[in-house]
Amino acid sequence: MDNFLPSYDSLFFSIMLTIFISLAIALVTYSWGLYMQRREKSQLMEFLERFESSSCVLEDTDIPFDESMSKPLLLLAKAFENSGEYHKTIGIYLYLIKSGKNDELLEQLAKVYLRAGFLERAESIFLQVLSRHPRNISALYQLGVVYELLRSYKKAIETLEPLEILGEDTKVLRSFWEFEKLQQDETILENEKIILLIKMIRDKPKLYRLVIAALFRLSNKTGWEQLQLNRLKESLDLLWYLPSSQLDFDIIESSDELKKIYFARGDVQHIEKGALEKQSTIVSIDILSAARYAGEDRGNISFSYLCDKCKQSFPIAFKRCHNCLAINSAQVEEYIAKDEEADYSLF
Repeated sequence: MDNFLPSYDSLFFSIMLTIFISLAIALVTYSWGLYMQRREKSQLMEFLERFESSSCVLEDTDIPFDESMSKPLLLLAKAFENSGEYHKTIGIYLYLIKSGKNDELLEQLAKVYLRAGFLERAESIFLQVLSRHPRNISALYQLGVVYELLRSYKKAIETLEPLEILGEDTKVLRSFWEFEKLQQDETILENEKIILLIKMIRDKPKLYRLVIAALFRLSNKTGWEQLQLNRLKESLDLLWYLPSSQLDFDIIESSDELKKIYFARGDVQHIEKGALEKQSTIVSIDILSAARYAGEDRGNISFSYLCDKCKQSFPIAFKRCHNCLAINSAQVEEYIAKDEEADYSLF
């Protein structure tokens, strides 16, 4: 009997023991992985129950899912999203996620909620995505946008730390959110805000247009003092829509280009021929001022705003592109239009 069982120091026993332990570990690991997968699936389903509504036009109980349906449904969802029918897009994504396409579409669902304006829902889903994949750079950026739209700039700035750890350059984004946070902060006195904004113009030139507009709102005098004559084109609409009561004629008279702008608008009544003939950086102003000099005063200037990232054009100014979400990408484009009772109070 003693010879029937292998001894502890036999090679055969050691090999068998090693195999048994390896199989046991593999079985436990597989079972644990299966358990965690089911648990995550269950938690995700419980999480998605918050978003169940009439938006969910597809139900797996009515239409059993088949893998061959994935691609056509995704194309359909994209078509609905492009046409602005977000509720239908959301319904398709919810159906696909519940059918097993979890990680791929959860972030897309959050983006659709963001585009549709359901910010709290978008925030919840982005946080869920990041709880599963903390290094998801796209989700971190999008979560920051959600906080920006919710005017929670402190939370938005907090999303930059993990992005910086992951090697992302967030200087422009940080500057933008710090500017917005300063604008919103009611605990800072107006004079202190003006000082901080002047510092921003010097230290963060990419924010020039936003900062000069803020300065004109806070202090007309400071706005004129900080106006950079070599950057008139990017702030032309701000100057054009400035009410006549806010014009600083001493500064206007000191610059041929400013004088030409306000001669074209009709606030300056006389301009020297030499200043008129001197070509400016803004062709529309040259044409309109020459026409006024010749006695034709029915012209006006209208503006549109082109995103220099995605090339989409918008009729109103923006800080962040409505299409691609780029910051400070608005390129001011002016064109001559018929004068229809100009209203300069739009500033």
